[in-house]
Amino acid sequence: MKAYAILGDTITLHETVAAAREAVAAAPDVLPALVITSEVELDKSPLTLGQLVELWNNLAGVVPFDDLKPVKKFTDRKTAVARIWRAIQRLAPAPTMAAVGEPGGEGAPKRTRSTPQATARPGSKTARVLELLRRPEGATLQELVAATGWQAHSVRGFLSGTLAKKMGHKITRAKRDDGAGVYFLTE
Repeated sequence: MKAYAILGDTITLHETVAAAREAVAAAPDVLPALVITSEVELDKSPLTLGQLVELWNNLAGVVPFDDLKPVKKFTDRKTAVARIWRAIQRLAPAPTMAAVGEPGGEGAPKRTRSTPQATARPGSKTARVLELLRRPEGATLQELVAATGWQAHSVRGFLSGTLAKKMGHKITRAKRDDGAGVYFLTE
């Protein structure tokens, strides 16, 4: 039977009640700490209305709850319990410790993000942008727009999203003496 462990303002789903109890026991300093298996148990729990609001707001806006909005208060306990119970039905089970060699175990390869060394295919727009950013004088937004054929907002989004976040490069923007903004690739 599935069970939910409530630790402080977080809720995790476990495949068994025993696994949820182990999670609660492993965090003795966190309050509230309880295990629930039904909406009725959540309603009968010692959680205050304020703690239910904290639970809800901790869920709101986070995947898979990105459609939920934070609240300041609930109209009553029944509404709070019903909304939280409905929302936590979307939770995926918490990961369990796997043996070495099993998927997710210590011996299994882990997916990692790209590193700055794993750059781009030669001749691609990404490679051209990286080449411009590696120059000692850097590259202005206009130079990047000319090199890619993209609009300025697309270039800025590419710099922050693809190069900085996905590929892990550190991009610095500075102003030259003539007032033009210049982007650099810094290591």
